[in-house]
Amino acid sequence: MPQSPAEAQAQTRSPALAGEEESQSAQTKLLFDLSGIDLAAEAVSKKMLESVNPHRGAMALLDRVVWQTPDFCRGIGVHRARPDEFWCEGHFPNNPIMPGVLMVEVGAQLACYLYNVRMKNTNIAVFLRIEDCSFRAMVKPGQDLFVLCQEVKASRRRFISDIQGMVEGKVAFQAQITGMSM
Repeated sequence: MPQSPAEAQAQTRSPALAGEEESQSAQTKLLFDLSGIDLAAEAVSKKMLESVNPHRGAMALLDRVVWQTPDFCRGIGVHRARPDEFWCEGHFPNNPIMPGVLMVEVGAQLACYLYNVRMKNTNIAVFLRIEDCSFRAMVKPGQDLFVLCQEVKASRRRFISDIQGMVEGKVAFQAQITGMSM
């Protein structure tokens, strides 16, 4: 008996969807081991970040660097989602949720810091690409978004980093970003 287009589509997608649901429900592995790292620490203050990163005002989203390797190829930063942030009123009224693009921006600012701190002259680093980005948990006002960053590749003008956000012990997002020094 012939199938309707909807039945055929459901049959062809079922195995893939089942696999996707399984992978999403499985615990996502962190970029690197956090044991022995004090997430309450402050390796670099917001004021010190300003000497390396160009972001200011409402777009200076990285509040501090918690930990970094001596070669600046890996690090952890944090953003405290505050109830007075510009996105709270409209995203969404009476149920504010930090926009995913801002979560990725926190990770990009950490990657920018880790890249720029190694350079003789710090420059503005701009996004070229965001790849393999997925969101897994919400960030609400009052919560800390910890961002892990691990360099994949870097040159004099470009860098590629894996970034991952974590809220209340759960992975909130992950992506690979490419930046370029201007």
